[in-house]
Amino acid sequence: MAKKMSKKKRLIIIVLIVVVLGAIILISLQQNKSDALGVEIEKVQRQKVIHKVNASGKIQPEVEVKISANISAYVTEITVKQGDWVKKGQHLISLDEKQYRAMLDQSRSSVKSATARLKQVKAQKDRSETLFSQNLISSQELEAVIAEHELAESQVEQAQAALVTREDELSKTRILSPQSGLVTMINKEVGEMALGSMFQADVLMMVADLNQMEVVVDVNENDVVDVSLGDTVEIEIDAFQDTLFKGLVSEIAHLAQTTGLGTQEQVTNFEVRVQMLDVPDRIRPGMSATADIITDTRDSVLAIPIQCLTIRQEGYDEPIASDKRRGRRSDRKNAEQSEGDTSNVEAPVKKPEKKQMLEVVFVVADTLAGEDDRRHKKKKDVRYAQIRPVTVGISSDTHYEVLNGLSEGEEIVVGSYRAISRELKHNSEVKVGDTFQSRK
Repeated sequence: MAKKMSKKKRLIIIVLIVVVLGAIILISLQQNKSDALGVEIEKVQRQKVIHKVNASGKIQPEVEVKISANISAYVTEITVKQGDWVKKGQHLISLDEKQYRAMLDQSRSSVKSATARLKQVKAQKDRSETLFSQNLISSQELEAVIAEHELAESQVEQAQAALVTREDELSKTRILSPQSGLVTMINKEVGEMALGSMFQADVLMMVADLNQMEVVVDVNENDVVDVSLGDTVEIEIDAFQDTLFKGLVSEIAHLAQTTGLGTQEQVTNFEVRVQMLDVPDRIRPGMSATADIITDTRDSVLAIPIQCLTIRQEGYDEPIASDKRRGRRSDRKNAEQSEGDTSNVEAPVKKPEKKQMLEVVFVVADTLAGEDDRRHKKKKDVRYAQIRPVTVGISSDTHYEVLNGLSEGEEIVVGSYRAISRELKHNSEVKVGDTFQSRK
């Protein structure tokens, strides 16, 4: 019997020990439990902020000439190949000249005939003037001879003008290079017809100077207002990786280019030309490039990471509990008035004023803002995130310039994104460190 009792006592003692230990552990967990959000912080520092406008486009020569024929004829000779370097005035293409040479000979013959006719009429005019001075012919006959002489002179002028035209057409059967450069394209082969027209040019060949290149990019309408002539540009060419080229903005279009007009995908861009200062070897027209146009630079200014900035409504520091109590008191007052009022007249409802959205950051402090810290029991390793409205200036790819609202050395919340954008409120409890995770 004694053995049984001893076993029962031991079991009771073990159970009591387990219960006590469990209570101690539970109390400890309750004491250490905190609703603090895990955040990452960073000190506000001074640094250089560079605002850039990013745009993509293609590389092309600054001067690229499309060579066309002014007359229609078959191609009889091409003296160069694609990739050849040509000089200004060098012979490039020959066209069939038989028809134009025949027309030139015909015009020369017409000039000779008109000239001979003019000599004949001039001699007749001289004789008529002599006879008229001797009163042997009438003035009417003299006037007819003079008119015929003027007509002969006009015919000579017309024949000479036609001769100039035919000479010009014959000269255009030999196409010369209008500038020095590289032959970048040949569209015709020997034996094909070159169509000459003043309204629709038939491009035979293209000559470009690859020593002077530019990047043509499309800049969005929201960014083009920041771009000015002469702005420095950093150029990245897909074919030349890990190499940064320099350039200058040389031209900004005044007319917009709109795509997807009338749809949700409508985009309005302006063409911007960037002159390349350093042209690499083996560069080719049509290569893809990205341009970062530097529109503004600020040295040694207060700056914050881009992800720190968020928005909150005006009145962020109003206590939520007092608003709820105020709302309950207002509801009771309305109910009492409705019970004692038999006129069934509804009071006009005042619409709530729309609150303004503010750009803010979260500053980490050791004490609560706007409240006596002695009345608040501070938890261990817990700090407070306080909303601070700020005014920002230009931005780089990673930072905003701070115009006012922060001081150098203050600690601000930089992560996580979910905590900054959704979870943090004014005077929220936070724990600092990479190991803490945001609440789900």
